[in-house]
Amino acid sequence: MSAQLLAPAGERDSSRTIDSLKLLRAQRARLRRKTVLVCLGLATLSFALLAVNILLGSFTVTIPDFFAMLFGKTIPGASFIVMENKLPRAVLGLLVGLAFGVGGTIFQTLLRNPLASPDIIGISQGASASAVAAIVFFGASGATVSLVAIIGAVLLALLIVALAGRNSGGRLILVGLGVAALMNAFVTFVMQRAEINRAQDAIVWLTGSLNSANWDRVVALSGALLLIWPLSALFSARLGTLQLGDDTAAGLGIAVSRTKLGLILVGVALIAVATAAAGPVAFVAFLAGPIARRLLAGRISLLASGLVGASIVLAADYVAAYLIPGGAALPVGVVTGATGAPFLLWLLISSNRRGNAA
Repeated sequence: MSAQLLAPAGERDSSRTIDSLKLLRAQRARLRRKTVLVCLGLATLSFALLAVNILLGSFTVTIPDFFAMLFGKTIPGASFIVMENKLPRAVLGLLVGLAFGVGGTIFQTLLRNPLASPDIIGISQGASASAVAAIVFFGASGATVSLVAIIGAVLLALLIVALAGRNSGGRLILVGLGVAALMNAFVTFVMQRAEINRAQDAIVWLTGSLNSANWDRVVALSGALLLIWPLSALFSARLGTLQLGDDTAAGLGIAVSRTKLGLILVGVALIAVATAAAGPVAFVAFLAGPIARRLLAGRISLLASGLVGASIVLAADYVAAYLIPGGAALPVGVVTGATGAPFLLWLLISSNRRGNAA
């Protein structure tokens, strides 16, 4: 007979509690190690895709030549293509993917629904509609269009939240779908009245593209993300607690309404600045969160989601620019849209099957 069975009942209970705590700590340590390893793997993949976008494609450059140009050496022809075209385009794609991935995951986790992505519930469409209207009706361009897109996304998000009321979640998604349809109809109306030149300028705001990437956009997006990311880290620490339910979160000391509002504003800001930089690159915000959760066995990591988003944008942009048969260079949003649409259908079908099984 073991020593534990011979011990008094109180000591046996205490021993079982200590064993349970040790098991729980060991499990948490394994999950933390897995999260770190997955994030390292995704960071390596993102860096590799960044290098592929810079070094390969229609104009290839060797690694020594790239670093020589990076540190100031001028190589006729190559310096302009790499430093003024390929490098800012790749860096912008990386930042846009990070922002879409994190922003989408915040919404999906907060509303506890994988369909609650900003490009499904109308926030990206709000940025697009605002930008297109500014271009077509007022002849706006450059930073003005980006600023109008940000304002449009924020105002539309506030409208959706106000219409959904306190009982957000499923109702917010339904309201968002309605608003998204309304914005799409408005864009169609505006485009029918656009002159051909302005319609071409506006088309980037309907598909999402990195073709007009430059260092000004990279600097502007980097500055915005540096301001938003600390807030994202601050609120994301409470995101997991909110998943337990409003009552439980409140019992654990979380100010539920204030935290939810903060998370929504951070998510909207991330989506708005990314859309202002590259247009509404379809389905990146929708895909990044579910893929990251699958890699982490259900755990939520905004960093992993951001890295998945960056990898999607960089891979899709390389395919769109260099691998389309016939040599046609497409906007990156065309490839992400073609990839995301089947995933959306699969998600709807699988959700319906789970609902029927329940």
